Amino acid sequence: MKIICIGRNYLAHIKELKHPIPEEPLFFLKPDSSLLQKNSPFYYPDFSNNVHYECELVVKINRLGKSIPERYAKNYYSEVALGLDMTCRDIQEKEIANSSPWSISKVFDYSAPMSKFIELETIGKVIQDLNFKLQKNGETVQETNTSDMIFTVDKIIAYLSQYMTLKIGDMIFTGTPCGVGEVNIGDSLEGFLEGNSVLKCDIK
Repeated sequence: MKIICIGRNYLAHIKELKHPIPEEPLFFLKPDSSLLQKNSPFYYPDFSNNVHYECELVVKINRLGKSIPERYAKNYYSEVALGLDMTCRDIQEKEIANSSPWSISKVFDYSAPMSKFIELETIGKVIQDLNFKLQKNGETVQETNTSDMIFTVDKIIAYLSQYMTLKIGDMIFTGTPCGVGEVNIGDSLEGFLEGNSVLKCDIK
C-alpha cells in the first residue's frame, strides 16, 4: 500500500506560499507509518517548532493499473476520504532552500490523519464537484470545491500510473487549498465533506 501525495494542486495555495505553478503533477510518498486513523490525536513532534495542517481529499485505488489512459481513470476508484498532510514547515523551508527532497518534513510518523472512506455513490456527486472544508477550534480555515484543482483526479491517476503501478488500497492525497496554517498543542481540527463532519483530530 502506497500513500501518494500531490503538492501544489490549488492555485490560491500556491500563491499563499509563493511557489511556482507546476506544469505536471508534483508528488511525493509517505510511508504507511504516517497514517493516523479513528480520529486519534496528533502528538506534536519534538523535532519541529512550526507544524502546519493541510486538508485534502483522498482517493483510494480499487484496481491494479499501469499506464492508465485518463479517460479510463474513473474506473480505478469509488471511495474518497478527507486527510491531513501534517507538515513541519520549518524543516520543509530548509529542505527547499537546500534543494532537498521533502523527507523529514512530510513523512514522519502519524503525519497523515485520515477519515474513513466513503463511497462516491453514497455522496451522490462526481469527484470534481465535492465541497470540503477544515475548521480549527470551530473556525473555518480552509474551504474549497474539487473543481478548483489544477490537475483533476483522473489526470493525476493517469500521470502517476506512467511511472508506478497503482495497486488496490493505494491512497492519493490530491492537494490542499489555501488557508494552511500552524497548529499548537490544545488545538482541535475537524474536517467536513459535503457538510458532514468526517474527521476530527486533537493536537496534543
